Amino acid sequence: EVQLVESGGGLVQPGGSLRLSCAASGFSFDNNAIGWFRQAPGKEREGVSCISPPDKTTYYADSVKGRFTLSADNAKNTVNLQMNSLKPEDTAVYYCAADRWICLVVAGLKSADGVSWGQGTQVAVSS
Repeated sequence: EVQLVESGGGLVQPGGSLRLSCAASGFSFDNNAIGWFRQAPGKEREGVSCISPPDKTTYYADSVKGRFTLSADNAKNTVNLQMNSLKPEDTAVYYCAADRWICLVVAGLKSADGVSWGQGTQVAVSS
């Protein structure tokens, strides 16, 4: 059974940083990718970033490019999202997800049908 557990959310002031982690179990990092999504109240879910652990290839949405960095620790089956220069508009529940084609889902090119999801972690950016 695929399990994804997010951690690291919280309240931070604008300009601050947070590091989210996604611990994965029940599947192989060799043929799956991990993605991060977020959903703010009253808004649609948005793809944020993804990583393909075998070759560490990453993708970032324009809204977070240059501020967020995604990395994978293959030995620990964990993916970390380092979020810097946070803005109030980054406030949302952040979810990690796993699927072979998750980067296409993050980019909005494929539906999320069949994707495995974590329970989410709240990020609030406010002064």
